[in-house]
Amino acid sequence: MAMLHIVNKSPFEKVSFRSCLNHAKAGDSILMIEDAAVGAIDGTSFSEKLKAAMADKTVYVLGGDLAARGLSEDRMIDGIKSVDYAGFVDLTVENETTQSWL
Repeated sequence: MAMLHIVNKSPFEKVSFRSCLNHAKAGDSILMIEDAAVGAIDGTSFSEKLKAAMADKTVYVLGGDLAARGLSEDRMIDGIKSVDYAGFVDLTVENETTQSWL
């Protein structure tokens, strides 16, 4: 049963993103929205943990939230997919369940 994990807190301020990575199973998807979008940036203290999780999970970031924080997609970790709001809706439809990490 594939699950979409939606994370909205920065991995540098809250533990919810790390908890998500510890609970997400192979085949699940992770979507970074709001302040969690900063976790998509390569070269940070968090990026290696996220890269390891990407071995068996698909990771997305809401492109508008990344841009709203002054970050460009060319700074993202390779393999993270940027989606717009329509893509967000598609992810909720494609996955059997969703889990929001607050």
